[in-house]
Amino acid sequence: MPSVKILDIAEITHNVRRYTLERPEGYAFKPGQATDVSLDEEGWRDNKHPFTFTALAGDPHLEFTIKSYFNTGGDGVTERLYGYKPGQSLVIRDVWGTITYKGPGTFIAGGAGITPFIAILRDLHHNRKMAGHTLIASNRTEADIILRDEFEAMRDLDTIWTVTGDPQSSLLHDRIDAKFLEKHIKDFGQNFYLCGPDPMVRELRDTLKELGANVENVTWEK
Repeated sequence: MPSVKILDIAEITHNVRRYTLERPEGYAFKPGQATDVSLDEEGWRDNKHPFTFTALAGDPHLEFTIKSYFNTGGDGVTERLYGYKPGQSLVIRDVWGTITYKGPGTFIAGGAGITPFIAILRDLHHNRKMAGHTLIASNRTEADIILRDEFEAMRDLDTIWTVTGDPQSSLLHDRIDAKFLEKHIKDFGQNFYLCGPDPMVRELRDTLKELGANVENVTWEK
């Protein structure tokens, strides 16, 4: 269980930060994969939390883009992590994950569920293989959208944002349901990648199947 120092912390949204970390020699991952992370301090090392790598696989450092949840009474990993500074350490473990890239398609995310897609889309952009990909993301408000500017700047990536609790926003305000998908997706034979709250993912898997998607073409974290 390597302990790695935090090299840098950057604000992404009001409750999401990017943590740049040391990378142990030989430590490898594929875009979309994750590891179990603990805070490297007494009483917290056995409290594991899954986080997805968001840097490119070939970068010299590791990176996590993490949403912090508050009002947990101080018992939450992400709440305590929010108070961390560069120089403090995290414990990382073996790499795991089932959200791996299988070919062009549509990525559908709910809130912080976008994080497994960050490294995948960055990798496609880096290798100039973005054509044929769409990102659909649902958030409560515009302020909650993670890395909106970066995704919109990715050449050939189609982005569709919808916000469900922000009536002043000029973005879409629709739930991602069958009606939404029929309106915005022309080909249900393509690959689909899902990540978000468990109820959302379960509902979308069923909805996509009903709309004609092949279950073998639908990828989610199992």
